[in-house]
Amino acid sequence: MNRPTIDDVAALAGVARTTVSRVLNSQPNVRAEVRAKVLDAVEKLGYRVNLQARNLAGRKAVRVALIHASDFDSEPNSYFSSALELGATRAGAGLGVQLITHVINQNDPGAAADIVARLNDDQCDGAILTPPFSDDPQLLRTLAGLGIAVVCIAGGPQAESFAMSLGIDDYQAGFDIGAHLTAQGFTRFGFIKGLQGHASAETRFDGFLAALARAGVPGEAVEWRRGNFTFRSGLDCAQDLLKVEPRLHALVCANDDMAAGALLAAHKAGLRIPQDVAITGFDDTPVSEIVWPPLTTIHQPLRRMGAKAVERLAEAAAGGQPTIAGREIVRHDLVIRDSSFVAG
Repeated sequence: MNRPTIDDVAALAGVARTTVSRVLNSQPNVRAEVRAKVLDAVEKLGYRVNLQARNLAGRKAVRVALIHASDFDSEPNSYFSSALELGATRAGAGLGVQLITHVINQNDPGAAADIVARLNDDQCDGAILTPPFSDDPQLLRTLAGLGIAVVCIAGGPQAESFAMSLGIDDYQAGFDIGAHLTAQGFTRFGFIKGLQGHASAETRFDGFLAALARAGVPGEAVEWRRGNFTFRSGLDCAQDLLKVEPRLHALVCANDDMAAGALLAAHKAGLRIPQDVAITGFDDTPVSEIVWPPLTTIHQPLRRMGAKAVERLAEAAAGGQPTIAGREIVRHDLVIRDSSFVAG
């Protein structure tokens, strides 16, 4: 079959060619139902913008955008972003890839449209999306229609249907934390989750519960609270959880920043760590080694993930094709430190 054209999309959607162009370029003055028809036609036909033709304009370097999500009303998870960016920058330098970074407010209703507009303005060949944008199927569908290859960092199951999702096995990582804590003899737990809608972080909780079930610990032995990956939310949630009776034996946090906040809450309450309450984090950020006591955590190779994302996008651009939808797993490790290990 011949490669579908913009005219094929227009015919299937029952709209004018110019309307298809406006939708693919995220321009205004297109009704929502018309936009939906066009994007549906794009998906059915497998239409892709011809990247090679676009590059004939004289731009030779492959351009990749790294999209960071941030809540502008609270402190960012700075290491997660900086580690991904460092890995992506180093890989890009060796591959001749120009890396462009954008920080987008994840709470802005127009965030997805803003991402599409920026990628168009920058004439990007590829994009690296971080959560929660990596879990937005409509955004992924739109970028596919524009011919922009995408790698989703820590994307959930939905993301895998539309683009390449790159990350660790979060379920197994959560299981590893649970298995370690139950092996230490802990039987009552608090769990501080991350952002609502962050699919991979939710999967960590599922794996943790599975480890407890295998050890014969019932699900009702777990109290959980919703944080937002910040130090402040970890402090607030931990202060609440430490009031629960009977007393909890361990606090499990979905990232290291929240775990550092939980450590402060325990110290302020006069509790010994881990004798009175164990605390674990996730990511193995630099802060996990410099707090007291050092945090047990899951090492997530963020710099390697950033590098791999750029490598996959460079390969896609060289072939004029999108990335292959699905999941690529990178290895994680359980790092046991003093915050959870009770000697003897």
